Amino acid sequence: MLVWLILIPLVGGVLAWLFDRAGNRWPRWISLFAFGIDLALVLLLWVEHPGEVDLTANRAWFAEIQVPWISSMGITIHLAIDGISLLLVMLSCFLGIMATIASWTEIRERVGLFHFNLTWTVAGIIGVFLSLDLFLFYFFWELMLIPMYFLIALWGHENRSYASVKFFLFTQVGGLAMLLGILGIYFVHGRQTGIYTFDYSELLGTRMSPNTALLLMLSFLAAFLVKLPALPFHAWLPDAHTEAPTGGSVILAGLLLKTGAYGILRFAVPLFPGAALQIAPWAMMVGVIGILYGAVLAFAQTDLKRLVAYTSVSHMGFVLLGIFAWNELALQGVIIQMLCHGISAGALFMLVGSLQERLRTRDTRRMGGLWPVAPRTGGAMLFFALASLGLPGMGNFVGEFLVLLGTYRVSILLTVIAAGGFIVSTVYALWMIQRALYGPNEEGWRIPDLSMREVGAMTAMVLAILWLGLYPRPFIHTAGHGLDQIQKIVRQARADRTIMPPIESARVR
Repeated sequence: MLVWLILIPLVGGVLAWLFDRAGNRWPRWISLFAFGIDLALVLLLWVEHPGEVDLTANRAWFAEIQVPWISSMGITIHLAIDGISLLLVMLSCFLGIMATIASWTEIRERVGLFHFNLTWTVAGIIGVFLSLDLFLFYFFWELMLIPMYFLIALWGHENRSYASVKFFLFTQVGGLAMLLGILGIYFVHGRQTGIYTFDYSELLGTRMSPNTALLLMLSFLAAFLVKLPALPFHAWLPDAHTEAPTGGSVILAGLLLKTGAYGILRFAVPLFPGAALQIAPWAMMVGVIGILYGAVLAFAQTDLKRLVAYTSVSHMGFVLLGIFAWNELALQGVIIQMLCHGISAGALFMLVGSLQERLRTRDTRRMGGLWPVAPRTGGAMLFFALASLGLPGMGNFVGEFLVLLGTYRVSILLTVIAAGGFIVSTVYALWMIQRALYGPNEEGWRIPDLSMREVGAMTAMVLAILWLGLYPRPFIHTAGHGLDQIQKIVRQARADRTIMPPIESARVR
């Protein structure tokens, strides 16, 4: 099943490209069908494994496959899925469907090639979430970047060339730094044990000097923080989001940013627990600065798409803060925040893309008075703006509140400052609604409202946010064992190094 989760979008993308000559509808339906099959497979796996695995069998994964690939270099095709990766793969398939729907009428040229790049990007992202061989992980990391570059460069808006090159340079430099880190831990482990391998489970617990561990971890973080994005590595994001087609923006905000958070959670901290503990206060500080910085800059934007892009910097700051707080509540909040931000930001980009397609502008200074003209659009924008600001009853509130509760156990000061993000997010969210939907309709806009296809997509995303906000237990339960396993690895590694740092002391108190 794990191989098929990756293979189905890859094959679907090739078929979408080949069937382009038969008409523009074929690539769209093939892409939709491929993501639908993948989502059905993940849901089936979730039903079979709602939370726990068979601990008596000493298994940490719901499903796992490992076969030799390049044996002489210790490279294997090692795929596995636990609760964390299952939820993120589910999010990938769901947003793949939404991105296809968002592109239904927007993309009218080279439709087959567009859906080829879209499906291959999502396939690469799924591969990142499933890979447990570091070489294979890097392979999928690069695979998802190249088609995303073409999505921006070929189907983007006015400054697409500049935005696509900027995106590629930032992500490629970060990826090359991570490759150096992967090779570093590969050789360190090989010299210690005589076994040269890229396997994650074998590399866990590799002993190295504190300076070496810190250097290698920073190499990994160079890639993950660019993707997250965290200050000061976020500069590519507003341009890429603004110039990308709507489907590309949905994948960028909803999924690509999550690969950075997942990389820190799955690889950077468990492989280098001592170094992670050493930089934790600084990383948490960067997360808090990102929360406030992204929210303030979002308020300053007049480009609606750029405004939503900066909100991602703010919301993903909560994720970085929660990961390095590193306790159960904070990590649970990280998982919920990743899921909810993916859905709410994806929905906002779909709505902004819909307005741009109808109005031919993203400038809020030219908008106003749109609610009476398009009430379904207005209602959906209001709902997801409220979700973005963290209104209780919606999933974003659960994620951010759990992160703050977990951070409170580590640093009261950082918690208080981060809570200010709720205030600023309320300002920019309501300002966005006021400027776009209310006030006088000075331009005399008369536009069609959301179609039934778009209403169906918005309904699914509304229900998902409400489910995560009103009853998040199934998601927390599903991710729980995976989080426990990662925490156990880190605790054991830190115990082996006989480290008792200030943060751990604060938690004990």
